Amino acid sequence: MKEEIKRRLQKNEYWQRCLYMLFFIVIYGASKFVVFGLMVFQFATLILTGSLNEQLLKFSQNLSTYLYQITIFLTYNSDQLPFPFSAWPNGTPD
Repeated sequence: MKEEIKRRLQKNEYWQRCLYMLFFIVIYGASKFVVFGLMVFQFATLILTGSLNEQLLKFSQNLSTYLYQITIFLTYNSDQLPFPFSAWPNGTPD
């Protein structure tokens, strides 16, 4: 049993994924501030102009999809590395 655990601990791909996960945890945490800023800006735009900023809506959708991709990577539901290791998402999740 100990040999099996020792063998798993020596696998580079496990440690590589751990480093990617730490990287994406930092990005996920920082993105909360971006989402908050987008929310405040959209609200201010709505109040001041009476309509939403369409370009910001598109970016917000793409950011939401990106955060979804990070979440499914962190929870082992996907092995696909999110941006910057793949293309920036465009639209809703697949």
